[in-house]
Amino acid sequence: MTHPRTAGPSETGARTWDSFLSAPELAAVTSAGFDPLGHVLGITVFTTPYTGAWGCPGAWSALSAGGYPKPSRWVPSYEPLVQALHTARKRALTRAVDECRALGGDGVVGVSVDIEPTPLGGLECTVRGTAVRARSRIRPHQPFTSHLGGQDFARLIHSGWVPTQLAFGIAFAGRHDDWRTTRRTRWTAPNEEVEGYTLLVNRVREEARTRLKRDAAAAGGEGVVVDETELKVEKEECRNGTLGYAYDFSAEAAFVGTAIARFGRSARPAGPGPLTIMRLDREH
Repeated sequence: MTHPRTAGPSETGARTWDSFLSAPELAAVTSAGFDPLGHVLGITVFTTPYTGAWGCPGAWSALSAGGYPKPSRWVPSYEPLVQALHTARKRALTRAVDECRALGGDGVVGVSVDIEPTPLGGLECTVRGTAVRARSRIRPHQPFTSHLGGQDFARLIHSGWVPTQLAFGIAFAGRHDDWRTTRRTRWTAPNEEVEGYTLLVNRVREEARTRLKRDAAAAGGEGVVVDETELKVEKEECRNGTLGYAYDFSAEAAFVGTAIARFGRSARPAGPGPLTIMRLDREH
């Protein structure tokens, strides 16, 4: 006895898609008028042998001050390193967008960016997300990218905003220990702020924030929704023994977010309306 055979996807013309979205996220995306097309991936492997900085962060200030480094002197330029890390992220993002475009998608939601060491040496930057297509006749000029998951993406669309592109802000700064920080970090020191370290962290965070907003503006964003912030501080022995202090410090700050632009306010705001308040005092 033979049983009737059900036609497979290849025979009916249907296409099986995959997604990084969870079931609730998928439901939210479809409720906002978008259909999933498949997951996309972009990869870049890169190395950073040249930072752009040379020698000790305090070397220039030490020589100009008769052998004693001034506080809060920074490395002349980490720009080559910053540009390399920024380019690696952008290139991986572009490759994910290319896969989205090949699927006929209008954008990528739930984008994640990971940077890990590789067995080949160097670092691997991986960008992954889910390509989606709007159920609309209007198509964007280029696919958007957003770190927002399904529910947050749907809320953004319903409230009259649209994502444009993932934005990055990366900054580095360096500092050589001076007598002020050394005095405040001894085990006999009282509980107090170490101003030199505060300045280092504040400076690198502020520079990263500035670069994030600049990148968002270049993507046509009116604002940026920040996804994550990362701060790394490393300590190493000073390579210049003439300065009289033992350590150099370097700080890296990285910001990731989604640039957004307003496409029109919805007539009916999403979510419950504001509560009505009635005065209860008798004079009114």
